[in-house]
Amino acid sequence: MVNEKQTILKLQLPTDPRWVKLVDENLEEILTDHAYCEQKAASSCISLIIQFPDRPALVDVLTPIVAEEWEHFQRVIAMIRKRGLKFGKKRTDEYVVKLGQLERKGGQIERQLMDKLLINALIEARSCERFKTLWKNLQDEELKQFYYELMASEAGHYVTFVRLAKEYMPEDVVKVRWQELLEQEADIIKMLEVRPDRIH
Repeated sequence: MVNEKQTILKLQLPTDPRWVKLVDENLEEILTDHAYCEQKAASSCISLIIQFPDRPALVDVLTPIVAEEWEHFQRVIAMIRKRGLKFGKKRTDEYVVKLGQLERKGGQIERQLMDKLLINALIEARSCERFKTLWKNLQDEELKQFYYELMASEAGHYVTFVRLAKEYMPEDVVKVRWQELLEQEADIIKMLEVRPDRIH
């Protein structure tokens, strides 16, 4: 039977169960990485607004997401401080780097925008899947509730990015490209090392 979260998020490959089994032992590392993920999510939306200021729907939809992602960053920092943990240095997010390489350069500007939006949707979908895994498996009850709340938020962002892509390209084109990216994302997940100190 197909996993429920895969059905909703369309992800082709679930997170390796070894990941969450080790997260409890690496809370400082995972929370640090999570904080930077939220910062990068806000920055990505800001970048899209700066690149495409002439698209009112995009600007109006992404502006509140910037604020929400930054609030998430602040909340993760608060979780780190509350537990007496250290907010470490920024790390390279190999997952996001490899997804970014899937973006097609040149050609129709709307096609480029579609790729950017769908790649952001993929990141949100995978984050949602990881947050659901943390919610169901962490021992820290406060963090379980925290990740439950963020899981719903990330799912909403994923839907928003896909919907925005359909504002600028025909729906059938978006569906085909989305399926291609889902398959490529699964290939990336397969090749990445299972690291309990990384959200992705």
